[in-house]
Amino acid sequence: MPAPGPGVGDAAGRARVPRSAAPRRPAAAAPRRDRGPHRTPRGRPGHVAGSVHRVVNAAGAVRVVVAEDEAIIRLDLVETLREQGFDVVADTGRGDEAVRLVAEHRPDVAILDVKMPGLDGIEVAQQIAPQRGTAVVILTAFSQRDLVEQAREAGAMTYLIKPYRRDALVPAVELALARYREMEALEGQIGDLEDRLEVRKIVDRAKGRLLDDHQMSEQDAYAFLQRTAMSQRRTMRDVAGDVLEGRITP
Repeated sequence: MPAPGPGVGDAAGRARVPRSAAPRRPAAAAPRRDRGPHRTPRGRPGHVAGSVHRVVNAAGAVRVVVAEDEAIIRLDLVETLREQGFDVVADTGRGDEAVRLVAEHRPDVAILDVKMPGLDGIEVAQQIAPQRGTAVVILTAFSQRDLVEQAREAGAMTYLIKPYRRDALVPAVELALARYREMEALEGQIGDLEDRLEVRKIVDRAKGRLLDDHQMSEQDAYAFLQRTAMSQRRTMRDVAGDVLEGRITP
C-alpha cells in the first residue's frame, strides 16, 4: 500500500492528534523525580553525624592531648577520637613536649604512652597532676601490676594495654573522665593539697579492698563508699578508713 503523502499526514495529524507521545514526554521525567530522594541522604549532615559517638562536657566536645611516640599508633588514636566526636587539640611523640602541650591547651584528657623520649608517661603524669583539670589515660605494652600502681600513684585514672582495641578507647577515656570528676568532687571538700592526695590514696585502697574481697566492680565500690558516707553523714575518708580496717563491709 503506498505511503500517504505529506498532505494526508498533516490532515491525519490534525484529526487524530498524532505524536500524542510528544506532549506526554514530560511523564518520562518521573524517574528524575525519583532520583531526588536518593541524593538527599548523602547531603544531610545529620546522616553521618548520627552514627558518631559524641562525647561532650559542659563546655562542648571533650578536649584531648595525645602523646605516643609510635607515629602509626598516634595517628590511629587521633583519627579514632575525632571520628567519635572528641576534639584532639594537639598530639606529640615526646613526653617533654606533652607537658608543654597540656600546660598550653588545658585539655580534659591526656592520653600518654609509658615509653617515650624526653619523659616517660608516668613522669609526664606526675608533672601535669598539680596543674589540675586533666584526666590521664596511660598507654602501655606491659600489664605488670607494679607499673600499673606507679601510673595510679602518678595520677592516672585508667590505662589501656597495647595493642588496644578501637572499641575500648572511648570507654577508657569516659572512665578516666568519670573517675577524675569523682575525685574532684571529693577533693572539693579539702583545701590542702597533701590532704587531697592522701584522701585519694585511701579511697583508692578502699575500692581495691572491695574489689578483691567482695568481687565488686570499681564503679560499684565507689558507689558503696559514697552511699555509706551519705547515709552515715561521714566523710569519704572516714568510711574508706573503716573499710580498710574491716569495720564496714557491703
